[in-house]
Amino acid sequence: MKEQNHDKELFKRYADDVYTKNDARSLLDMLKSQEGSEAFDQAAREVWQEAEAAFQGNTDNCYKEDARNLLRKIEVKRTFHIRRLLKPAIGIAASLLVALLIFHLWRIDSPQPSPLIAVSTQPGEHRTVTLPDGSTVMLNACSTLRYPEEFNGDQRLIELEGEGFFKVERNEQMPFIVDCKDIDVTVLGTQFNVKAYSSDDLISVNVESGKVQVDFTDAMTRLSANEQVVINKNSGEYSKLRKTSQKVATWRSGQLQFDHTPIHDVAKELERMYNCKITFSPGQEFDNIITGEHENTNLESVLNSIQYTSDIRYRKNGNTIEFYKE
Repeated sequence: MKEQNHDKELFKRYADDVYTKNDARSLLDMLKSQEGSEAFDQAAREVWQEAEAAFQGNTDNCYKEDARNLLRKIEVKRTFHIRRLLKPAIGIAASLLVALLIFHLWRIDSPQPSPLIAVSTQPGEHRTVTLPDGSTVMLNACSTLRYPEEFNGDQRLIELEGEGFFKVERNEQMPFIVDCKDIDVTVLGTQFNVKAYSSDDLISVNVESGKVQVDFTDAMTRLSANEQVVINKNSGEYSKLRKTSQKVATWRSGQLQFDHTPIHDVAKELERMYNCKITFSPGQEFDNIITGEHENTNLESVLNSIQYTSDIRYRKNGNTIEFYKE
């Protein structure tokens, strides 16, 4: 009797959605055997009958007469059909319960997603973020990083919009993945730079040490130290380069570095670094490709350098610069 009452209470707790992980496992174990299934059937009948009695006893006075009339109408049908319907109904309920139990146990045992933290930078601002695993990310200007409070499961997944230099703690059992919308960068432990601004035409990944895997729309490549991949979002073309003499992420020390960069991307880079607004003269074509390095220089010096090495001219009005051609 004591065991029967325990089974009934167990079923009631589950029906009320108030149960522990051990309760769910006990119900699942009970339903695996014939004897346990019969105990479940009995517990379900008793809970059903008690619920029906409670409904009849606690109905408000204004509804009691309607309830009596309804019960009288279904009483005869219930007498003839209850035995025939009860068994398959309980069987269906048992099947559904097994499925629900398996799902809830899976949900309880599965790592739950951790709340996301978002960190953003303003124009001209750099910011270093330490992640839950001890890895660090230095964000360039106008970038946003999203990462969980804790890394759960079998991977360390973060999201980046903009540019960041990563120093990733090695963990072969939990790969580190940077989701940049257009590409994914997967590593075990390394140092690398990702530049993936949604407003830029080019995306680039540069590796300082270790190895990374870069997955994009319909291709994949692996990079080692001193290697770089550049993807053109407009054309879908990409190039893999090896540059032993070029430093990675020179922006960390305030430098600017352009390597066959479209002038429109150069303009966006200057806007982010110097918090200015750059426009292009209407009706003129600007397909220039810019290459050059600028160490700790001011905006005027960079503009003069662009003017000196190309046919682009500029005029300045306060914080707004217009590029034009003569």
